[in-house]
Amino acid sequence: MEMLQLDGVTVRFGGLVAVNSLSFSVAEGSIHGLIGPNGAGKSTVFNAVSRFRKQDAGTIAFKGRRLDCEAHEVVKRGIGRTFQNVELFRGQTVLDNIMIGLHTSSRADFLSAALRTPAALREEAELRQKATEVLESLGIPGYAGRLAHGLPYGVQKLVELARAMVLRPSLILLDEPVAGMNPTERRELAQVIRMIRDSYNMTVLLVEHDMSFVMGLCDKITVMNFGSKIAEGTPDEVQRNPQVIQAYLGEED
Repeated sequence: MEMLQLDGVTVRFGGLVAVNSLSFSVAEGSIHGLIGPNGAGKSTVFNAVSRFRKQDAGTIAFKGRRLDCEAHEVVKRGIGRTFQNVELFRGQTVLDNIMIGLHTSSRADFLSAALRTPAALREEAELRQKATEVLESLGIPGYAGRLAHGLPYGVQKLVELARAMVLRPSLILLDEPVAGMNPTERRELAQVIRMIRDSYNMTVLLVEHDMSFVMGLCDKITVMNFGSKIAEGTPDEVQRNPQVIQAYLGEED
């Protein structure tokens, strides 16, 4: 089954075509990479899938259904996302940052939550438990009570990932997940992403510039340049593709 399918997707900014009739699919249960030089259109694709930017032509389907909802409805449909720049509430604890994501699915209305009714308190405890379980699965439960401000950068990235994971999306979009990380953190995050796929049954679509990370992790890779798809296949196939070598990986000696 295809978890995500793009068919002829085009996105324009005025006279600039950022994404040009792009078609590719992401198989359920896979880790799929989307790569290309700066300005290739990768982030625009992410914004189209997460509905921050509507496509001008073509269709996007999620689990076989056309994805034409508003951005605030995407999470409820089962799509989670992280961003290039970590966006945490730095004055809040790590646990509170993760629970903020859960409140989008809260059953309690505003008045019940404000009055701290028994039902609201029970749900709050349930949400706290879910957030704690995700922290434990990522190996950072000891940071639960720490303020987000001043956390090591690698931990900040994991907290943002936890916030996207906690609603148990079917598809998670990771935008440059290892940017700014050291080699040890990159290796650890690769293990985490495999765990997300295997233990949480999440399909992963990621954009990343670290080629060794992408090639060692992804099942399939789509390569973009100037808004168009120029290659697609397994890591080995992509690395041998002449167009990719010229456009992205650099000419071989």
